[in-house]
Amino acid sequence: MERFENITIIKKANVYFDGKVTSRTIVFENGEKKTLGIMLPGEYTFSTADKEIMEVLGGSMDVKLPGSETFTKYKEGESFIVPSHSSFDLIIKEVSDYCCSYIKE
Repeated sequence: MERFENITIIKKANVYFDGKVTSRTIVFENGEKKTLGIMLPGEYTFSTADKEIMEVLGGSMDVKLPGSETFTKYKEGESFIVPSHSSFDLIIKEVSDYCCSYIKE
């Protein structure tokens, strides 16, 4: 999906890692929440309460998911799932654009 309709946008940005990762939250009429963001090169660890589906919209990211000992590269057009109540590691080598969908379980 290239475009979202009938949404509410939270104006205040989510800023992490000294501004190297930023996102904006969007909320759909049914209460579904997503964030759209940009990651600058660096190494990051994120924790999540909800299950997440991360879509790579531009660039690429090396991801180490919970239970894995290795990183897997995800490129533009690919996605991965992060289980709820977990953390995951990212290595970003180029500016990367992403969409994160939060799934209530």
